[in-house]
Amino acid sequence: MSQVSRVLIQGAGIGGLVAATALAQRGVHVDVVEHRASGSVLGVGLNQPGNALRVMQEIGLLDDCLEAGYQYRDLRMVAPDSGVIVDMPPPAHPGVPPNNGIQRRELCRILLGAARDAGAHLHHGVTISSIREDADGVDAAFAVTADGAALPAPGRYDLLLGFDGIRSQVRRHLFGDRYPAEYTGFACWRISLPRPEQLDRVVYAVSGQIKATLIPLSDDDCYVALVVPQEHLRARYSAEEIADRIRALLGEFTGWLGGLAGLVSEESASAAYSPIEQVTVREPWFQGRIAVAGDAAHASSPHMAQGAAMAAEDAVVLAQCLDSAEPLDKALQTWWERRMRRAGFVQEYSAALLRSESGVPTPEDEKLLKLPIPAAQARLAEPY
Repeated sequence: MSQVSRVLIQGAGIGGLVAATALAQRGVHVDVVEHRASGSVLGVGLNQPGNALRVMQEIGLLDDCLEAGYQYRDLRMVAPDSGVIVDMPPPAHPGVPPNNGIQRRELCRILLGAARDAGAHLHHGVTISSIREDADGVDAAFAVTADGAALPAPGRYDLLLGFDGIRSQVRRHLFGDRYPAEYTGFACWRISLPRPEQLDRVVYAVSGQIKATLIPLSDDDCYVALVVPQEHLRARYSAEEIADRIRALLGEFTGWLGGLAGLVSEESASAAYSPIEQVTVREPWFQGRIAVAGDAAHASSPHMAQGAAMAAEDAVVLAQCLDSAEPLDKALQTWWERRMRRAGFVQEYSAALLRSESGVPTPEDEKLLKLPIPAAQARLAEPY
């Protein structure tokens, strides 16, 4: 495996855990460090489109995801009054359903179990405190970031992977401040609510500058995301402010969509806010024996529901490339060349949708969006 037998992964999100599972299944010793405490899950829910489900199939987790989630076929566009505009059938993904809505906590439970079962060693409440690389390996030391976490001993690795998100520590180590997170001028307000009977597939709706996405997660629950322009970046809001804002945004719709406003409570643990930021590493995502992937390399807006899928694809394609007999630098180059255009397309198309649906498209956006959404999705049905 490209002379790789020991790998350190920073970040136990979806991409990091898929990488840990795929590599450990191949006999690699994998250590994963995650600065958040065990049991801490960021996010509410997500859609797993067919390409994400193919990744789950590749690492043996498709049935677990389908059992925990809610499968559906079409994407539905509705008007502000909840009237149906059009149903858009998805591209075919042989061997897997077109879409699966799932709670993030359920997906993380599945991935954590799979990584451990494959033999990966997970350390929550821990981060990398120092990195020293030479031609033959990477030395890493660690620091505790959460009460009760055990401090791992320093280790030496053949490869360090940064699946550590938008504010990636590993990216900063590689590239300094060249690729900071860039605020898009938009924010996302999210919550899990009881699923209305009308929601049996993903629903998109636009009212003014508000873009609503609703995803069924189970027979009982759904995920609601509301994207709106927000001129100034604000890091956080109180739980009461978040609930009030979600109610107000849903109140801009009528029909069954507008009725969801009455279900929003300040006590909802799932209510969340985040500014929408992008990261674009405009050169190979690796140097020497250190690489970044997922949001650490190419974070995008949520408009194609592909962020988690792209991170998961990064992970399994990397494991495939490391399977080769190529030297490590050649294997990493092959991996990056396979991933950069696909991830870049998702980022550019998502950003174009973001601006277009809010009434501020650029000429470049208008040119890109001549490719309709079904055709854009069909690109992602191609092999990763």
